[in-house]
Amino acid sequence: MNAVHNRPDKGRFARIVEEFEEGTIAFLLGAMTLLTCTNVIMRYGFNSSIIWSLETVLVLFAWLVLFGIAYGFKITAHLGVDAVINLLPARPRRIVALIACAAALAYGVLLLKGAWDYWAPFADLPKTTGKWLPTGFDTAARTTSYFETDQIPMFGWLRFLEDWINYGDRYSKMPRVIPYLILPISAALILFRLIQATVRIWRGESESLIVSHEAEDAVADVAHLNREIS
Repeated sequence: MNAVHNRPDKGRFARIVEEFEEGTIAFLLGAMTLLTCTNVIMRYGFNSSIIWSLETVLVLFAWLVLFGIAYGFKITAHLGVDAVINLLPARPRRIVALIACAAALAYGVLLLKGAWDYWAPFADLPKTTGKWLPTGFDTAARTTSYFETDQIPMFGWLRFLEDWINYGDRYSKMPRVIPYLILPISAALILFRLIQATVRIWRGESESLIVSHEAEDAVADVAHLNREIS
């Protein structure tokens, strides 16, 4: 079995998305590490703590996971079972891969619709109508833009949201629209990466959608290390 290696994206938009993903993932890891270490030092060194740190780290971790899902599609890090597919000749294997792409794209569209519909009320925006595909917007849907996080403080530079989505009412804590924003963003990134993978298969640049062989690669690395030691 051979792992499918993703080729570098050449388009300007693809490069922008890639830099955005990698930069955001690096920032989230750094922020989580810094905040956790600071809180540990304060707790054990000064008998104090940052009361909002736990909820903030949980939010950052959720962002990291959801960003990581989309990024995993880019670098083909998700696992796939292809023992049977690899027994097929080249043309049937490509057809099966394209069928898998169609199913994955359909799921990506549903995921994006669901993510928008969950997040939109927190942003005082209408959810979409339609059970499977968006057929319009439900302008009569109840807004939940006044919902706040439990402990994360409200930053001054976000006060404009009070006039934009909360009808001028003041937030005492950060509104949930901010941490939940990752839902439509990550869903859109996942769909974008699935489209990229489908195009690669259609052009013949890849043989399967998403395949990673971590166990096989690990065994090969150990075998190589043993040969070097011997």
